[in-house]
Amino acid sequence: MHGFLVLLGVLVLVFLLFNILPGDPARLMMGQRVNQKSLDIIHKDMGLDEPVYNRFLLYLNDLSPVSVYNEKDLTSHIYLDPEKYSHAVSLFHFTLNRSLVLKFPYLRRSYQSRKKVSDIISSALPNTAVLAFSAIIIASLIGIIMGIIAALFKDSVYDKVSIILSVLGLAGPSFFTGLIIAWIFGHVLRQYTGLNITGNLFIMDADGNKILQLKNLILPALTLGIRPLAIIVQLTRNSMLQVMTKDYIRTAFAKGLSLRAIVMRHALKNMLNPVITAISGWFASLIAGAVFVEYIFGWEGIGKNIVDALGTFDMPVIMGIILVTSALFVIINILVDILYGVLDPRVKV
Repeated sequence: MHGFLVLLGVLVLVFLLFNILPGDPARLMMGQRVNQKSLDIIHKDMGLDEPVYNRFLLYLNDLSPVSVYNEKDLTSHIYLDPEKYSHAVSLFHFTLNRSLVLKFPYLRRSYQSRKKVSDIISSALPNTAVLAFSAIIIASLIGIIMGIIAALFKDSVYDKVSIILSVLGLAGPSFFTGLIIAWIFGHVLRQYTGLNITGNLFIMDADGNKILQLKNLILPALTLGIRPLAIIVQLTRNSMLQVMTKDYIRTAFAKGLSLRAIVMRHALKNMLNPVITAISGWFASLIAGAVFVEYIFGWEGIGKNIVDALGTFDMPVIMGIILVTSALFVIINILVDILYGVLDPRVKV
């Protein structure tokens, strides 16, 4: 229920923000010299001739999987156009013209390319998901190992160095860190690293076949993972320090168990909850916040798409990406709540 309210709040705010701003999307799409008759046709097609509250209701109707549509009147704003609404199934008829329809959510079309926003997102989201997943895996593995070692050797040189590095990693903005990493590893040391500043996961060969290029993932994933890595190191260290002072840990030491056995069997599972919270939150943030990293490294994901859409004021694309990323936030948080119940029986799902 809370997730639904969050999505509804995001929907209302985003819709109002992009519908009360000055500027005519139709004129932006067609250019300044378009005639008034053509503008009127475009306004009608995009529903821009309706009041704001009507446009909001029409947008809700398009987003909802269960909606009301007109199957006969071609001039109606709620006409069930098969080119817009794929796999639509009529459930029952209210009147001769209006029906309750089950369909996939419709995110409108891009003002610039006239492609479906859902198609734009579906082609870009996997690239962003791969980048975010790779970044969080790198950050989690390195961060948890570094944090555990720092806690076990508290106040050592390694502990102090790891804290300094994590603070520096957290302090550096993604766009600045990305430029530095791209310059050092993709330009200065390129003859040794063989890494490119720009490139995607797949490239096309001369015969039109896709070739996997994992090396193009290294620099953007490393850049995107630095900030969550810094957080995970500090959280793991602090959580491990707290767990190691518990009575059951002292008992385990008294029984003669090795440090490795105590950490792996007893301490690790009990210190993971705050770390999992950070990992889950950062994973959702990485999907939404990969804008600068994707733009710097030329990665074809939703971050680069939203930058291009902002440059042309392509509202349907911007709104669609924001709504999809918000939905991912909610879904990931629900999955984390379920995971809490698996890891800690004291937590009720």
